[in-house]
Parts: sequence; structure tokens; C-alpha cells
Amino acid sequence: MDDSYTNFPTSHLVGSVPAVVTEEKNSYKPQAPAANSPILPPNNGPNAGRGYQTLGEGDGQQSTNRWNGVFSVSSYTEYFNVDTDLVLNRLMSSLNPTTGDFFSKIDANPDLYGLVWISTTLVFVLSSIGNCATYLMQSDSNSSWNFDVNYVNVAACSVYGYALLVPLGFYFLIRYMGTSASLIRFWCLWGYSLFVLVLSSFLLIIPVEFLRWTITIAAATTSASFVALNLRTYVQSDDLMIILVASFALQAALTIFIKMWFFS
Repeated sequence: MDDSYTNFPTSHLVGSVPAVVTEEKNSYKPQAPAANSPILPPNNGPNAGRGYQTLGEGDGQQSTNRWNGVFSVSSYTEYFNVDTDLVLNRLMSSLNPTTGDFFSKIDANPDLYGLVWISTTLVFVLSSIGNCATYLMQSDSNSSWNFDVNYVNVAACSVYGYALLVPLGFYFLIRYMGTSASLIRFWCLWGYSLFVLVLSSFLLIIPVEFLRWTITIAAATTSASFVALNLRTYVQSDDLMIILVASFALQAALTIFIKMWFFS
């Protein structure tokens, strides 16, 4: 009888305290569903540095990451990794087009810094110096002079549009002709080719028309020769000589347009 009373369960009785089972509680660890758990990509390999990737994501997600990289500012930081000495060396090369070895100098580290910096400087110079030249021409007359704000709009559209679209057009043209090309190198080439136009703009403020045209022709020849002679590395046959002629003509046309619009 004593044993039967002893084995009688007492957990349902009033005032009884159930035993605390610590072992089962400690062994229980909640886990998230495996399908949603993030997987950190390896440090090396083709997927290095592309962020987290979840299970079930395939080539479609990788393609999306590539397009996101195109519109990411951090993707272009390597093209602005230049120092003062390197930029000065490339600026001096643009003033000496006879060497034609600009692509060999930028092969290891083509930059977009020259494209952005030189184009922006040229826009500012044309807007300010162009108005100063207009003031000097009208100072001898009795007519009043006003700062022309449209110079800023025209300079920005013409310079930025030319520096971005013309190299892009030549890139697709050369690729269509069956020759491999680099768009970054083309942008770098055309960007530095505008440096001589910045220097010539300061001289075009002189109110002597004959001297202005002399400076314009010299600047157009230097800038156009720099582009055309360096593009020879992509021209392997006589059929592609039209590319050199077109690049020379477009560069000269931009210089003449600057003279006619801002310094006439």
C-alpha cells in the first residue's frame, strides 16, 4: 500500500510544483529555415566581393549584380586613382602629339579623372573667358554689355556631349569593324585631347581677329593630331583610314565651333 501511494502522480494536485527540466530547454536551439539563410561568398574566385547570396539565386541574380555595378559609383573609383605627377605627364603628352604613344602610357592605368576635370575646366573657361572677350570687343562701342548666361548652357552641352558621345561612337565603330577596343581608354584619350583647348581659350581673349584664328588653327591641329595619331594603333588596313580622317575632322570642328560661338 505504501508503494502504491508513493507511485501515485502528484503533479495535478493543488500546490504541487512540476519539476524543471533544464536539460531539454538548454538543448533546444531555434533555427531559421535553411532556404532563407544567407551564404557568404568566398574571398576569392569569380564571385568575390559581390555581397551576400541566398540559396536558389542563380545566373539571374548575378546578372542583376553586374548591372548594379554599372550604376554604382564605387565601381569607377579605380579610374580616378591617379596622382599629380601622372596627370601632368599625360597632359604634357597631349601637347606633343607626334609621339603617338599615349595608349602605351595609359595601358596599365587608364583614368577618367582627366575626362571629368578637363571637360569641367573647359566649360568654366569658355563661359567666363568668352564673356570677357565679348566685353572687350564691346568696350570700344557705346552699347551696354551684359553677362550672357547662355554661354554656360552651350559650353556644358557641347563639351560634355562631345567628350562622352564621340568616343562612344568611335568605340562601337571600331568594334563593328572587327577590332577590339577599350571604351575607358577612348574616353581617357579624348579627355586629355581637350587640354590644349583650355590653354588656347585664354589666348583667344586677345581682341585681334587674325591672331585669334592663328591660335585656333594651331590648337585644332594639335588636338586633332593627338587623337588621330594615337588611333593608328586600331587601324590595321587602309579601309579603316576613314576613322582617322573622321576623328581629325571632328576634333578640328569642335575647336572652330568654340572660336565662332564664344570668341566672335
